[in-house]
Amino acid sequence: MFVVVGVTGGIAAYKAVAVVRAFVQDGHDVHVIPTPDALRFVGTATWEAISRNPVTTSVHDDVARVRHVSLGQSADLIVIAPATANSLAKMTAGLADDLLGTTLLATTAPVVVAPAMHTEMWRHPATQHNIGILRGRGVEVVGPEDGPLTGGDSGPGRMSEPDVIVAAALAAVGSPADAGASGEGAERGRDLQGLRVVVSAGGTREPIDPVRFLGNRSSGRQGVAVACAAADRGAEVTLVAAHIDANVLAAASVSPRVRVVRAGTAAELGDAVREAAVGADVVVMAAAVADYRVAEVSAHKLSKEQADGPEVSLHLVQTEDILAGLASGRAPGQTIVGFAAETPAPDETLLERGRRKAVRKGADLLAVNRVGWAEGFEVDVNALLVLDRRGELVAEARGDKRAVADALWDGIRKIRAER
Repeated sequence: MFVVVGVTGGIAAYKAVAVVRAFVQDGHDVHVIPTPDALRFVGTATWEAISRNPVTTSVHDDVARVRHVSLGQSADLIVIAPATANSLAKMTAGLADDLLGTTLLATTAPVVVAPAMHTEMWRHPATQHNIGILRGRGVEVVGPEDGPLTGGDSGPGRMSEPDVIVAAALAAVGSPADAGASGEGAERGRDLQGLRVVVSAGGTREPIDPVRFLGNRSSGRQGVAVACAAADRGAEVTLVAAHIDANVLAAASVSPRVRVVRAGTAAELGDAVREAAVGADVVVMAAAVADYRVAEVSAHKLSKEQADGPEVSLHLVQTEDILAGLASGRAPGQTIVGFAAETPAPDETLLERGRRKAVRKGADLLAVNRVGWAEGFEVDVNALLVLDRRGELVAEARGDKRAVADALWDGIRKIRAER
């Protein structure tokens, strides 16, 4: 495969060396296009040594071969890592003032970008607007992750790790082994055109008093990725959003095909999903819905002064099972998909617990994923075991949450086609 790796001017350029190396070791023909600023971080000699191909940044080099067009025409895949705020803005505007810009305008290949910048730059409305436009054009966005940044800062903006970027890039060109799907990636395009889709995302919050609540660590990343993937593939999407990180929700809010409905508690989310599900073709319950709520919510803040001693007891009752209710009341032709976050360590235990839940819930598909202190929640990667209503394993997906979302939609399309 002919792979072009664009490198823009950020400190994360050093991690792009590992991206290039991974593609080369996998047997691909890799051509690196660094911007002039990128060469201030990693030099030409390094890129040529790692890629095993000559490197240039100028549209005036190799004019006889029309290199500023031929690279884009020849590419099977283009990866931009790191993608700075400036480079994303230039891509959105279609600027072609250097070799990387002309290559991007001259290609019809899948394009994958791995943003890297400081948190304030990532969260800026201009950057989020640009990300939304690029997603709408079919550009795959990997990350960024939440973690340490240069200068001692920390937050969303850290470039995803090289293996995550490579896995997402291979998934974008429809590699079955890396996408974890059925090999239909290359045929996606607008394959969900005409479908009405409902996706729930984020964690519900069950109030204890006007100040406190019972909640969970869900950031909403996976659910938003599912919604954005459906929208980019042509579906009209209603995203029922519980508590979602602001920068995560912004990625969905800018899409003209995504209508966002807010919900706070499990009861509110259930009402919103049921209302949106009327007439929907597919409902995906990716939200982390609380299993319990406080039996009686205090009208005033609970204080130590009012307590009888050092211990306080809360009486909890179960919330409704929204997924099971949707499954039992599904309309003819409607597909219901659920998520199940579990903590067991062995894959066999995870699969067995998922099978019991799949049969009990009655959804058409149940995506089971392992969660823990450092996996599942608040990270940019995920791994799913997808089961049918009989508990049979029908698909697996692993990688960046957007790649996992696309793999899930491939599975949904498959079961709908079989019916």
